[in-house]
Amino acid sequence: MDPREAFRDPAALARALGATGYVCDEGLATVAWLGLRLARPLLLEGEPGTGKTALAETLAAVLDVPVVRLQCYEGIDASQALYDWDFPRQILHLRALETVAAQRATAPGELAAVEQELFTERFLLPRPVLRALRESPVVLLVDEIDRADDEFEAFLLEVLSTWAVTIPELGTIAASVPPVVVLTSNRTRELHDALKRRCLYHWLEHPSFARELAIVHARAPEVSERLAEQLVTVVQQVRLEPGLVKPPGLAETLDWARALHALGVAELDPAAAAATLGAAVKHRDDLTRVRVALDRMLTR
Repeated sequence: MDPREAFRDPAALARALGATGYVCDEGLATVAWLGLRLARPLLLEGEPGTGKTALAETLAAVLDVPVVRLQCYEGIDASQALYDWDFPRQILHLRALETVAAQRATAPGELAAVEQELFTERFLLPRPVLRALRESPVVLLVDEIDRADDEFEAFLLEVLSTWAVTIPELGTIAASVPPVVVLTSNRTRELHDALKRRCLYHWLEHPSFARELAIVHARAPEVSERLAEQLVTVVQQVRLEPGLVKPPGLAETLDWARALHALGVAELDPAAAAATLGAAVKHRDDLTRVRVALDRMLTR
């Protein structure tokens, strides 16, 4: 069965994600289910730490398919996403052939065959996009697409429109089953409308108190109920502090909860919170600002 058809409705997908510890709300479950059923890429935008990348990884787990990750960065181009040729092996192959050829006369036709042999599957280095097309069904995670430039975005849009790429030496390679595609963006720049039109879009907010508490229970069940409630209450207030460079995300909440549990803390107090705050707050100015406010946060 096509893995896209494994879940009959968004609620079934939400239950499957929840069983792995990924707690999602109705809106996210619905757009993820529609992406699967309609074979449309998902474009997830939001602050860092809101669970965008984790959704792609969890989808792969519940669909029982591999994740192929393309990490975007400034200056990435099509060859780094698509394919390259293994030049060192090609050179070694040529030298080996030259040695053999020196021992006997080589006809022009043999030389032409050697040249063609250099650009075969044997020397092809598939990058993430080509791997996803050839190995699908997979989840193709295009992480932080906002870090790439306009030209790369246009290249990616073409691939997402056709599910195929052309390698001049080998021909066209098309996916037999379109991969499940998840693109994430931290919105460091605005993406083009053409890419957004190709995708189903969802903005991920930081979770509500109830959802974040449920995530802590699911991902860090060793943490006591009392400590989890106190911690999530504080994290929710930290995110509201004005002027923070980097508010803590879900990953930081979980790190903080596990750190406190490892220290044997049963109830959060100002001393324990201040001593372990670096598990959640990762900028010097933010640390100073939050430490000053800890007493106030813990008395609410």
